[in-house]
Amino acid sequence: MVRVSCKVCRRLGFSVCGREKCAFRKKPYAPGVHGKGSKRSRPSTSEFAVQLKEKQKMKFLYGLRERQFKNIVKTATAAKGVENTRRIMQLLEGRLDNVVYRMGFAPTRASARQLVGHGHIVVNGRKVTIPSFGVRVGDRIAIRPQSAGRAVFGSLDARLKAYEAPSWIALDKEKREGVIASKPAVTDVEVGVNAGVVVEFYSR
Repeated sequence: MVRVSCKVCRRLGFSVCGREKCAFRKKPYAPGVHGKGSKRSRPSTSEFAVQLKEKQKMKFLYGLRERQFKNIVKTATAAKGVENTRRIMQLLEGRLDNVVYRMGFAPTRASARQLVGHGHIVVNGRKVTIPSFGVRVGDRIAIRPQSAGRAVFGSLDARLKAYEAPSWIALDKEKREGVIASKPAVTDVEVGVNAGVVVEFYSR
């Protein structure tokens, strides 16, 4: 798991930590002596710099290490009959930790990863502790019955009342469970990162 500090968000000019009180929202410029007002704070417009920045944004957004992320891009680009960018987003969004986050069970992907790692989530009735576990259409994801009363889920019902899950997840707020209704389309996933540019970075 990659722990992302708000300094990374400020350096990338994009909030990747997922925290509601991300420092980037108050200080939308790079930290340190190369931050606001510095000539070196101006972003490079070279093709490589743009590609690198998009790659970093997506990698940190999903909390992945370089090898993990590179393997996902490699798998996506090797798939036949599926557009590269679409496949990348399907693989990233289909990770169990991300699904738990998308269902509203956790406020950030990092906290969702902890829920999975601590054994609080079940897939089709079976406990899964691997955050990178890939879900499939038809899978049912829920909170483990033995974990339902834990403090970490104390305010979940109130939070879910105002939450709307993406269209590819059929969420039952009362039962605290959701079914993967379909594979996510690129239009369903608004992460603010250009996946096409990421593919170009690894195709160099």
